[in-house]
Order: sequence, then C-alpha cells, then structure tokens
Amino acid sequence: MDKGKSVVAELAASLSDVRVTPRQNPKPKSFVPSASFYSLSKKAKPRKLVSLCLGTLGQHLEDIITDISEFAAYFPPHIKLAILSIARRRRLLNDEVLTSLAECSWEILDISGSDVTDVGLATVANVCSNLRAIDISRCEKITAAGVSEIVCHCPSLEILRCGGCPRSEFTARRCLNILKPKLNTLEEDSWEELDTLDIGGGAESLRWLVWPRIDDNSKETLAAECPRVTINPQPSPYDLSGSRVPVEALASVPLDHSIVEDIDPKTWAVSAAPRRPVAPPNPNAPPEIPIAERFRLAYVEREARLAPKRAKRERQQRRRAERDYMMNDIDARSIALAAQASRNLRKS
Repeated sequence: MDKGKSVVAELAASLSDVRVTPRQNPKPKSFVPSASFYSLSKKAKPRKLVSLCLGTLGQHLEDIITDISEFAAYFPPHIKLAILSIARRRRLLNDEVLTSLAECSWEILDISGSDVTDVGLATVANVCSNLRAIDISRCEKITAAGVSEIVCHCPSLEILRCGGCPRSEFTARRCLNILKPKLNTLEEDSWEELDTLDIGGGAESLRWLVWPRIDDNSKETLAAECPRVTINPQPSPYDLSGSRVPVEALASVPLDHSIVEDIDPKTWAVSAAPRRPVAPPNPNAPPEIPIAERFRLAYVEREARLAPKRAKRERQQRRRAERDYMMNDIDARSIALAAQASRNLRKS
C-alpha cells in the first residue's frame, strides 16, 4: 500500500507540473496547406498528457477509491474535479469520496445519479461556497434539507439541475419554498444598521433551473414568485429575458462535460459480465416447478421443521407460568405445600 501511495504521489506531482506546449516548427514559405490537411489534423488531434494520465488513473479507480482520502491532498483542484467526474460515471461516488476531493475553488459540482446524501452535500456546501452550478438530478438520497444547505452556504448559485427520478422529483417539489427569494423581518432603528445578508433569503442568485419533468403547478408557482428564473432553457444564444444561456444550463449537455471532454470515454466504461451459454433444454427432464410453488413448498418444509421446537417452547412457557402462579398466589402455594406434606406423611 505504501508503494501505491508513493506512485500516486508521483503521478499527482506530474499532473500538477506538466504543461503541454505545441511544437513550434517554422512552416516553409512555399508550403500551402490544403483542405484535406486541415481535416486530417482535426481528426488526429492528440490528447493532452494530463488527460492520458487521468484516463489511466480512472481505469483503476476501484482499486484506490477506498483510500482516496489519504492521497487526495496531493492532487490540484482541477484534477480532483476530474477524478470526481470519473468516479460519478463509474458509479463510485458517495459521501466519503466527495468530501475527500472537495475544494473551495470549485465552481461547478455534478453529483447526478450518485449515492451522495444530505450529509455529504452539506459538508461540500460549507467547503465550496463559490459554487455557481450544481446538478443533483437522479440522487435518491438527497432531500430538501441538503438543498437548503446549498442555498444557505452558496450565495453565487445560478444554475440548479434536479429531477430525473421519482425521489428527486419529490425533493424538487419540496424545495420550491427554499428557492423562493424572501425578505426577512428585522427590527432595527434605521436602514444603516441593517446588513445586506440579513435583508434577503432564499436562492437570490438563481437564474436557470433545469427540471425536465416539472409539473404545471410548480412551473406556475416559480413563474409567479421567481420571474427571473428561467426553467429548462433551450439551446439558443439568449433566453427570454435577454441573458446569454450558459452551456451548464442546457439539459442535453452534462454539467461536467467540459472537465472530461479530453479524456477517453473508455475510462469510465464498465464492462458487463460475459453471458453464460444457455444449455439446450432436455426433453426427458422433469418440468420446472413454478417459483410460487417453490416458495409454498419451502414454507411447508420450514413449518414442519419448526413445529417440534414450538411445541417444546409452549410446554416450557406453560410450566413457567404455573410455577410463577404457585409462587405468587398465597392460596395456591398453601394448597401445594399441603399436598406435599400429605405425600410425605403417606410415605412415612
């Protein structure tokens, strides 16, 4: 393990120091490039060395994910964000991985379809207070409490992605009151004594909400109380309010696409298990018992096996109850002592 940590440390140092600079070969004056030359150069564009290193690291991420908190400090923030994106695509992202990689300089966070809970989201909200775009879609373990932490600690939040699964849809509907901007009731003598942070509340900086399956009631509520929020913006240079629509606000583009754009997609491709060959059916074999009949037979067998134990337990409980009755009731105890005395007299 120590050897693996040292290798990871060396890789982290190389990732932070490496700079890819193109070769500057002076082009001859007589050389006139053709259109085919440009098309060939675009197709054969090599990947950056950093991307190749991240691809190698991502292919073996399962082997080091349990100890990622021990060497995460060696990586720079943009490399941590790339590792987070690869872990999400390989379905390895949880609270421990997220909190180990969190950096205060992050501006986007994509945890869609992961196992992150409210605890991990609240921890990241306290660390990454400069977040402006967050994707929590298809997160079944995140509730309105986690979204409230994000809204409270990330005042620059402009883009929020949610929904995608029944649990996330329910969470999004519960968060409508959290996203609404509101004025706090304060008791001060003059406006000069008020702080700007004390006047307002809610997601004041929110401008784009990506919620593909939003219901009509929620859409009407947001349109009436949050007119500056554009719901599900379309891929166009400007939205209805005249603001330029960022790429992060488009539902068709993953939020962390720009982070892993240069990394080979084979890095997060999880190979499926090979299919077992199906043996041809044997005509002489007995017919297969249905699954319901198997459960019934297993239940009957279990009842027959446990019947003697239950009968013995009932006899023990009955004798214990009789003994307790004899010890606690005075009349019954006197009768039992008299019977015992009469038996002793007969024997003598």
